[in-house]
Amino acid sequence: MNCRFCKTELNDLFVDLMNSPASNSYLSIDQVNEPEVFYPLRVYICKKCKLVQTDDYKKPDDIFNKDYAYFSSFSTSWLAHSKKYVEDISKRLSLKSSSLVTEIASNDGYLLQYFKKENIPCIGIEPTASTAKIAKQKGIAVIEDFFNVKLANTLRKSDLILGNNVLAHVPNINNFVKGLKIALKNRGTITMEFPHILNIIKENQFDTIYHEHFSYFSFFTVKQIFEKQGLKLYDVEKLKTHGGSLRIYATHIENNKLNISQNIKDLLHEEQNLGLHKMKFYKFFQEKVNKIKYDLIEFLIQAKKDTKKVIAYGAAAKGNTLLNYAGIKNDLIEFVVDKSQYKQGKYLPASHIPIVNEDRINKIKPDYILILPWNIKNEIITQLKKIKDLNCDFIVAIPKLTFIKSKNNKEVEYE
Repeated sequence: MNCRFCKTELNDLFVDLMNSPASNSYLSIDQVNEPEVFYPLRVYICKKCKLVQTDDYKKPDDIFNKDYAYFSSFSTSWLAHSKKYVEDISKRLSLKSSSLVTEIASNDGYLLQYFKKENIPCIGIEPTASTAKIAKQKGIAVIEDFFNVKLANTLRKSDLILGNNVLAHVPNINNFVKGLKIALKNRGTITMEFPHILNIIKENQFDTIYHEHFSYFSFFTVKQIFEKQGLKLYDVEKLKTHGGSLRIYATHIENNKLNISQNIKDLLHEEQNLGLHKMKFYKFFQEKVNKIKYDLIEFLIQAKKDTKKVIAYGAAAKGNTLLNYAGIKNDLIEFVVDKSQYKQGKYLPASHIPIVNEDRINKIKPDYILILPWNIKNEIITQLKKIKDLNCDFIVAIPKLTFIKSKNNKEVEYE
């Protein structure tokens, strides 16, 4: 395979998570007894541009199908993040009723609903029919398609194009970014949010890797990608979302009306000082990943021997990466709770752990709850503590196996 950005031959392995189904391919009860298709989940690092990227096995239209089960609106913290973004960017760009906002991967309208409330015209681009349907019910216009150069040439040019956690999902990154330039007004702005590879490595966030994600970016690399297509980055912000993300601001290279923020120089300098430009920064990740795997398996087996009841919370894609790489099945975790009715009644891929609603928690009275979407652990713990007579400890596996005591929220690392 060659690098999907600079076409350099890929020979340097970043991490090998073996084989697994697509992380969001939840199973119906009929499908549990049918064969599942497993794909290699190997990630490489390009020695030239330092783009971290998965090997190509699963096609996007196989992943983002009509039954896609991820709906952004089920996280209250993510909704709050989106609402604040709309408030801030509307003020920063002076967006008004004559402006146009386009969101790529608009999901169920979780963000565009706030532009709509401010009477700022907006349109979503979303290839999954299940989520697009919900957005349309909110009165949001949606184009059900993948964004690329071909589609960009049919669109009215926008004052703002945004994409949250979509850049990683793009197999043809050059075509995608070229399409952004085509669809943007002369003085328009693009914002993109994505997990920062720096945090993925520092915090052992290997469960962020799954077949939906084709690329993982440093600021150094994403700057190269945008500049190649005639776009320049004029600002960048560090975010706490998804375990540590970046929000980049881009515009046409020809647009001289916007000042380049000092944040650009500072982050490039930070990455260089930490060694992100050198191959040795990306070594030894596999060893840290394996440590988490072994600790989790050891704990679950010991809990089983001690007749302790362990359940999980959050049927998230990242949780499936963790469970499947560790080889954990429903003999060690009885079920996983999820708020989404679109997932309840189904089973996690490969592990076949059933997905249920919160009512099951008090019936089983677990000793431990493993929180799979660790990035919103505080939101989940606060929510679960409202359950009457809940008496258990919480667990997160990333960045290391840690127990959170329900009585005082004290965190204790696994030994």
